[in-house]
Amino acid sequence: MRSAVVMCVILVCAADALAEEVRSIGTCRIRPGTLCTSMNLTGAQLSDANLAHAQFTRSVLTGANLSGANLDQSDLSRADLRKADLRTASLLKANARGARFDEANLGGALLKGAALQNANLSGTDCTKADLAGADLSNARLDGARLQGADLQRANLRASSLKGASLAQAQLQGANLTGADLTDADLTGANIERANFRHARTGGCKGCP
Repeated sequence: MRSAVVMCVILVCAADALAEEVRSIGTCRIRPGTLCTSMNLTGAQLSDANLAHAQFTRSVLTGANLSGANLDQSDLSRADLRKADLRTASLLKANARGARFDEANLGGALLKGAALQNANLSGTDCTKADLAGADLSNARLDGARLQGADLQRANLRASSLKGASLAQAQLQGANLTGADLTDADLTGANIERANFRHARTGGCKGCP
């Protein structure tokens, strides 16, 4: 009986050690509230990780796999997430001011209430992403794919959406004051109560 108990303890310790190894990348602990600022996490495999309230300020996460990860209320300000996989990830109320998401995949991601001022989302796939109430003022979304995305009450003031696709997007109450929608596609988008004052709409399909 005693040997069985000892064996169980050994197995539990081994499992804990393995879990610890899996949850660390270099000196960065992969857990909620972790502090990983100014770190190089290029290509990190973090799918389905719980990183809520984590801090990744100025960190490099290019090509990282964060699909399905929980990044709610995390700090990604000035982080580099170019070509990262963030499909179905949750970034509710995340701070991503000045972050780079160029050519990242945010398909189906939850970004409700996220702070994305001055962020670069050029060429990003945001198909069916939830950006309701998000602040995208002065953000770059040139060539972004936002088909079917929820942008209700989103702040897109002075943002650049040149050549972006917003077909079938929900734009009710969105603020597009001074936005650049040159050659954008809003075919079938719901623009009820959206503000297009001073927006540039040359070549735009579906713009008022």
